[in-house]
Amino acid sequence: MIRKDRQMRRRIKLAKFNNLKTIEEFDWGFNTSIKKNQIFELATGKFVGEAKDILFVGPPGVGKTYLSQAIGYQAIKIGKTVLYRSIFDVVRDFLQDEAFSGETKMLARYLKPDLLIIDDMGMKQLPKRSGEYLFEIVMRRHENRSTIMTSNRPLEGFVSGRF
Repeated sequence: MIRKDRQMRRRIKLAKFNNLKTIEEFDWGFNTSIKKNQIFELATGKFVGEAKDILFVGPPGVGKTYLSQAIGYQAIKIGKTVLYRSIFDVVRDFLQDEAFSGETKMLARYLKPDLLIIDDMGMKQLPKRSGEYLFEIVMRRHENRSTIMTSNRPLEGFVSGRF
C-alpha cells in the first residue's frame, strides 16, 4: 500500500498538472451542455488503452482545462503515465532545448507518456520550428499513445491549417 501511494504521488508530480482536479469535484451545474456520461466514459481510461485522441473545443471558461486534467488524474489512478503541458510550455521546452541541441531528448519526453495533455492549442501563432515539433509529437503519438488537446479556436481553424 505504501509503495502504491508513493508511485501515485510520483506519477502526479511527473504529470505537472497546474492544479490537481477531480471528476468528483467538477461543478456539473456550471456548464450544463457538457455530456456527463461521455466525460465519465473518458474517465475510465479505456481510450488510453486504445491509443485514442481527444480534442476539447470551446470558448474560454467552459471547463476544458479542468476536465482534461481530471481525466489525466483518473488515468494516473489506473496506473497510466501522464504529462500535462500548455502549448506555451511545449514551445518553451523545445525552444530552450533547441538552443542546447537537445531536441531528441525533449521529443522523447513528449512521446513517452501513456497520455499527453496539451492545453490551449491555437491561442497564438507558434514560432516556425515549434510548430514543426508539435506536428512531430502529434503524428508520432497518433495511434500509438493517447493525446488530449484543448482549444478555444473553432475546429475549422485546425482543418484549414490556420493555427
